[in-house]
Amino acid sequence: MTDDPLALDAETMRKLGYRAVDMLVDRLTDPSIPPLRRATPQEMAERLSGPAPEEPQDWDEILSRLDEDVLPFMSKGDHPGFFAYVPFAGTWPGALGDLIASATNVYAGSWMEAAGPSQVELEVIGWFKDWLNYPAEAAGLLVSGGSAANLTALACARETQVGSMSDDLVVYVSDQAHSSVARAARSLGFRQNQVRVIPTGNELAMRVDLLQSAMEADVAASRKPLFVSANGGATNSGAVDPLQDLVELCAEQDVWLHVDAAYGGFAVLDERGRRQLAGIEGADSITLDPHKWLYQPYECGCLLVRNGAELRNAFMITPDYLKEATAVDSEVNFSDLGLQLTRMARAFKVWCSIQYFGLGAFRRAIERTFELSERAEMRIKASDRLELAAVPSLGIVSFRRRFDEDEDLLNARLVTELEASGIGLVSATRLKGRYTIRMCIMSHTSSEDDVDRVLDFLEQADVGAGRIGAVSAYERHPDVTLSGIRPRPTNGAARFTLLEGLSDEEAGWVVDRGEAREIDAGETVVEQWDTSQDFFLIRSGRADVFVDGERVAQLGPDEFFGEIAALDWGAGFGYPRMAQVVAAEPLEVLVYPGEKLRELFVIVPAVEGVIRSAVEHRLAVR
Repeated sequence: MTDDPLALDAETMRKLGYRAVDMLVDRLTDPSIPPLRRATPQEMAERLSGPAPEEPQDWDEILSRLDEDVLPFMSKGDHPGFFAYVPFAGTWPGALGDLIASATNVYAGSWMEAAGPSQVELEVIGWFKDWLNYPAEAAGLLVSGGSAANLTALACARETQVGSMSDDLVVYVSDQAHSSVARAARSLGFRQNQVRVIPTGNELAMRVDLLQSAMEADVAASRKPLFVSANGGATNSGAVDPLQDLVELCAEQDVWLHVDAAYGGFAVLDERGRRQLAGIEGADSITLDPHKWLYQPYECGCLLVRNGAELRNAFMITPDYLKEATAVDSEVNFSDLGLQLTRMARAFKVWCSIQYFGLGAFRRAIERTFELSERAEMRIKASDRLELAAVPSLGIVSFRRRFDEDEDLLNARLVTELEASGIGLVSATRLKGRYTIRMCIMSHTSSEDDVDRVLDFLEQADVGAGRIGAVSAYERHPDVTLSGIRPRPTNGAARFTLLEGLSDEEAGWVVDRGEAREIDAGETVVEQWDTSQDFFLIRSGRADVFVDGERVAQLGPDEFFGEIAALDWGAGFGYPRMAQVVAAEPLEVLVYPGEKLRELFVIVPAVEGVIRSAVEHRLAVR
């Protein structure tokens, strides 16, 4: 023995490891554990709070506390009824790969210190390139997840295309893009007027015609289109953007095309997925998440860049203290390809699990989840109680149950009561302005019976307004507006009014927070494709609305415009102006900057319902 206070002898190390493995296997194979068990902060503090122990604690007692006070209070992503969010059912060989990487404490940043682990990562990256038909000269690296991959991609694109940050650069995303793209843009210094949110069509895919128009407007205004982030499986709905069309447009415009295929990219291992993702091989960069549909433990994301030299050029910095570790010849220092200098060996888990099972097992697992999602789709179509809310795509089936009234509220209760039942777990979102149940069928542990049990519950459960049961998240937060107010047809057009239906007090709140402004007849109030974010409420006069030079509507007193650009899509970014508005006669308006409008949503929740309904309708018409 040495004087090392943290040393253990070999026998003790084995004994601790065996006991930990026994505890884990018992937990992983226990069918009674529900897909989610919640706890309040107070309850967790009562179980775990206290000072760090000065003296050693018994290992069995430590494992017992983890087993009783920590691990029960979390989601169980490998539960066969876990269909919420994007499931995360890992594999045991993958977990053991992580154990090996952690126990040997691999530093996977330089070839000099980790030639073996670096080669494993190169092998894994090579597999991914092959599956996606990416060129041999492409490069990539494993990162913590899709958020880090999207950030790295945007940084690489900016450095490659222009170098340092500039106020004239513009990024384009669809309104179904993952929030991490907004976070990446904000982190890299893109301002509110430098990100364009492009509306999607009926199938929730980016509209290429609107993207092209937005690019042309930016070029005409001396701005530089830089980066398009397309969806290779939108997290919200599974939708895939028209990748081949985007490849062609971005090539014409000299714009970097990134495909965020974080969860959906590995669907190329099945022929159905490969068809849906056709064109992905033409992207300049691709985000993948092996910890999703490739069944690896967290954390494991991936970025691939078509021209591998661009990734190195964007990130390689060699200080004096790392000169000896500089890569030579064909060596690869993964710290030169991304943001992290210190990085763990994430490739071990992928390599171990695919070596153990063989790629064919992963193909069959993905194939089976496609079959299960098709089964769910057919069941919903055949039901007189359930209805699809979007075209199912890449394992995500979006639907709702029909109710005569309180549709959003009762569907929210269904989601909550399913969780309380322990049968399964689904998540929810809003599609086209309506509350939608979202069933993500991707886990390799799920079977036909699991899908049927969850759908049976959602189809048959009694959640009537008079029934006392689990309280939904929407009922716990009554300030959240569940349903928008539907428009009233007027002369064949939908008319949305803001103050009608509000109490005098609520109307007063709305009026008091607006800035009065007078506008002369013939004056343009907003220009199409402009990036301003003011919202306008007409008090008197009329305004004409033009799209691509064609008059599409006229608005009068108590109606409003500018709501699409005023809404915050994420991180302060939003849609560009989708129409031009011109005063047809002298106008008196109340003007609300975007932040004032969002403040109004909190004070008068009914306002949000009206405005969001208008957004859904007007985008659909557009």
